[in-house]
Amino acid sequence: MERVAKTAPHLISVIVPVYNETDTMRELLVRLRAAPFRKEIIVVDDCSTDGTGGILAGERDIVLVRHERNRGKGAAIRTGIAQATGDIIIIQDADLEYDPNEIPKVVAPIVEGRTDIAYGSRFKRGFPKDMAFPNKIANLILAWTVRILYRCPLSDEATCYKAFRSSVLKSMKLRCERFEFCPEVTAKALRAGRRIVETELINYRPRTQKKGKKIRWTDGVEAVFTLARYRFGS
Repeated sequence: MERVAKTAPHLISVIVPVYNETDTMRELLVRLRAAPFRKEIIVVDDCSTDGTGGILAGERDIVLVRHERNRGKGAAIRTGIAQATGDIIIIQDADLEYDPNEIPKVVAPIVEGRTDIAYGSRFKRGFPKDMAFPNKIANLILAWTVRILYRCPLSDEATCYKAFRSSVLKSMKLRCERFEFCPEVTAKALRAGRRIVETELINYRPRTQKKGKKIRWTDGVEAVFTLARYRFGS
């Protein structure tokens, strides 16, 4: 029987954008199922070529959508948003960097009515010691970009664990295709006057490029330009 935390009776839609994650996909689903909250799991396979699709085809308790061509993480998230029926939506990567057991803590400010948007911050107590130095610099630049452009003291703009009241996220006209989902949704939320509440993540485990991490330094540059573009344009 599924354990349900204080998030009940809220249904949380967990959107999992996936591309070539055979090494972690099964374990991620095991952890999600065991996590203590009421949920629907929406997996969007962004045209994986490594057997991930075969793994997902055998799962019966998820909402599975497959892209016919590889479009990017942002496009996969937008596809997942359209499928979501929960009161709250949160994004979950498939690479096991983030612990699903922390989702109730991340969404708590929304459940409690304190905000419509909540982020799980990896950096409330500084950077994880295992994070690569270039990634630390990129995340620091993004945090300061948000602080300067939007006057918002976010500690972790690029966190995967972004949670939203479903109606709020669905009302945003997102255009993202790749990794620019994070800066676009942050920029549009702040421009609309939305308050973002951060909670501390304890169990973040950085993945290296050797183990399959896909984001690159060029995506950090694009993120900065995306934050600037939506600050001064539309």
